[in-house]
Amino acid sequence: MSSNFGPPAGFDLMFTIVPILVFLGFVVVIGGMIFAGVKYVRNSSAPQESAYAQVVAKRMDVRHHTNHQNHDNNIGHTSSSSRTYYYITLQFDNGSRKEFLDVKNIYGLVVEGDTGFAATKGEWIVGFERSAG
Repeated sequence: MSSNFGPPAGFDLMFTIVPILVFLGFVVVIGGMIFAGVKYVRNSSAPQESAYAQVVAKRMDVRHHTNHQNHDNNIGHTSSSSRTYYYITLQFDNGSRKEFLDVKNIYGLVVEGDTGFAATKGEWIVGFERSAG
Protein backbone atom coordinates (compact mmCIF):
# COMPACT_ATOMS: atom_id res chain seq x y z
CA MET A 1 0.00 0.00 0.00
CA SER A 2 1.42 3.39 -0.93
CA SER A 3 1.23 6.40 1.36
CA ASN A 4 -0.31 9.71 0.29
CA PHE A 5 2.32 11.95 1.88
CA GLY A 6 3.63 14.93 -0.07
CA PRO A 7 1.98 17.08 -2.68
CA PRO A 8 -0.78 15.61 -4.82
CA ALA A 9 0.02 14.57 -8.36
CA GLY A 10 0.20 17.53 -10.71
CA PHE A 11 0.80 20.06 -7.92
CA ASP A 12 3.38 22.67 -8.80
CA LEU A 13 4.52 25.39 -6.46
CA MET A 14 4.83 27.85 -9.34
CA PHE A 15 1.14 27.51 -10.16
CA THR A 16 0.38 28.50 -6.59
CA ILE A 17 2.83 31.38 -6.10
CA VAL A 18 2.81 33.03 -9.55
CA PRO A 19 -0.92 33.84 -9.58
CA ILE A 20 -0.56 35.42 -6.14
CA LEU A 21 2.40 37.52 -7.28
CA VAL A 22 0.58 38.58 -10.45
CA PHE A 23 -2.45 39.57 -8.41
CA LEU A 24 -0.32 41.57 -5.95
CA GLY A 25 1.43 43.33 -8.85
CA PHE A 26 -1.96 44.16 -10.36
CA VAL A 27 -3.17 45.57 -7.03
CA VAL A 28 -0.03 47.72 -6.66
CA VAL A 29 -0.30 49.13 -10.20
CA ILE A 30 -4.03 49.83 -9.99
CA GLY A 31 -3.58 51.28 -6.48
CA GLY A 32 -0.86 53.61 -7.75
CA MET A 33 -3.05 54.76 -10.62
CA ILE A 34 -5.97 55.43 -8.28
CA PHE A 35 -3.68 57.33 -5.87
CA ALA A 36 -2.29 59.49 -8.71
CA GLY A 37 -5.80 60.16 -10.02
CA VAL A 38 -7.10 61.19 -6.61
CA LYS A 39 -4.09 63.46 -6.10
CA TYR A 40 -4.63 65.08 -9.52
CA VAL A 41 -8.34 65.67 -8.89
CA ARG A 42 -7.62 67.09 -5.43
CA ASN A 43 -5.06 69.59 -6.82
CA SER A 44 -7.06 70.55 -9.90
CA SER A 45 -10.21 71.20 -7.87
CA ALA A 46 -8.40 73.13 -5.12
CA PRO A 47 -9.07 76.87 -5.03
CA GLN A 48 -6.39 79.06 -6.55
CA GLU A 49 -4.74 81.24 -3.94
CA SER A 50 -2.34 84.14 -4.30
CA ALA A 51 0.16 85.19 -1.64
CA TYR A 52 3.27 87.31 -1.42
CA ALA A 53 6.30 85.02 -1.21
CA GLN A 54 9.99 84.64 -1.89
CA VAL A 55 11.51 81.87 -4.01
CA VAL A 56 13.97 80.21 -1.64
CA ALA A 57 14.85 77.02 -3.55
CA LYS A 58 14.39 75.23 -6.84
CA ARG A 59 14.99 71.56 -7.57
CA MET A 60 14.56 68.98 -10.30
CA ASP A 61 13.56 65.34 -9.85
CA VAL A 62 14.50 63.16 -12.83
CA ARG A 63 12.76 59.79 -12.92
CA HIS A 64 13.96 57.06 -15.27
CA HIS A 65 11.99 54.10 -16.57
CA THR A 66 13.48 51.17 -18.46
CA ASN A 67 11.40 48.56 -20.27
CA HIS A 68 12.92 45.25 -21.39
CA GLN A 69 11.05 43.33 -24.08
CA ASN A 70 11.80 39.90 -25.51
CA HIS A 71 10.44 38.99 -28.91
CA ASP A 72 9.83 35.59 -30.52
CA ASN A 73 13.27 35.52 -32.10
CA ASN A 74 14.89 35.97 -28.65
CA ILE A 75 16.32 39.36 -29.53
CA GLY A 76 15.81 41.63 -26.57
CA HIS A 77 14.77 45.23 -26.99
CA THR A 78 15.30 47.78 -24.28
CA SER A 79 13.57 51.12 -24.27
CA SER A 80 14.02 53.79 -21.67
CA SER A 81 12.49 57.11 -20.92
CA SER A 82 12.83 59.78 -18.32
CA ARG A 83 10.69 62.55 -17.01
CA THR A 84 11.79 65.61 -15.10
CA TYR A 85 9.62 67.18 -12.43
CA TYR A 86 10.37 70.76 -11.37
CA TYR A 87 9.74 72.05 -7.85
CA ILE A 88 9.84 75.57 -6.41
CA THR A 89 10.00 76.25 -2.67
CA LEU A 90 8.36 79.44 -1.46
CA GLN A 91 8.73 81.24 1.85
CA PHE A 92 5.72 83.26 2.91
CA ASP A 93 5.49 86.42 5.05
CA ASN A 94 4.76 84.38 8.19
CA GLY A 95 8.06 82.49 7.72
CA SER A 96 6.51 79.20 6.60
CA ARG A 97 7.95 77.37 3.61
CA LYS A 98 6.29 75.01 1.19
CA GLU A 99 7.46 73.22 -1.93
CA PHE A 100 5.19 73.26 -4.98
CA LEU A 101 5.23 71.24 -8.19
CA ASP A 102 5.63 73.51 -11.24
CA VAL A 103 2.82 72.62 -13.64
CA LYS A 104 2.93 75.83 -15.71
CA ASN A 105 6.62 75.84 -16.75
CA ILE A 106 7.68 78.84 -14.66
CA TYR A 107 10.77 77.09 -13.25
CA GLY A 108 13.09 78.76 -15.75
CA LEU A 109 11.48 82.17 -15.27
CA VAL A 110 12.25 82.55 -11.57
CA VAL A 111 15.49 82.54 -9.61
CA GLU A 112 16.17 81.99 -5.96
CA GLY A 113 15.64 85.27 -4.13
CA ASP A 114 12.81 86.51 -6.37
CA THR A 115 9.89 88.02 -4.46
CA GLY A 116 6.39 88.54 -5.70
CA PHE A 117 2.90 87.14 -5.75
CA ALA A 118 2.70 83.38 -6.18
CA ALA A 119 -0.44 81.73 -7.44
CA THR A 120 -0.87 78.25 -6.00
CA LYS A 121 -3.47 75.55 -6.47
CA GLY A 122 -3.21 72.74 -3.93
CA GLU A 123 0.35 71.40 -4.22
CA TRP A 124 0.96 73.14 -7.57
CA ILE A 125 2.46 76.52 -8.35
CA VAL A 126 0.56 77.95 -11.32
CA GLY A 127 1.94 81.46 -11.56
CA PHE A 128 4.48 83.91 -10.19
CA GLU A 129 4.41 87.67 -10.70
CA ARG A 130 7.75 89.17 -9.72
CA SER A 131 7.75 92.38 -7.68
CA ALA A 132 9.40 95.43 -9.19
CA GLY A 133 12.48 96.37 -7.31
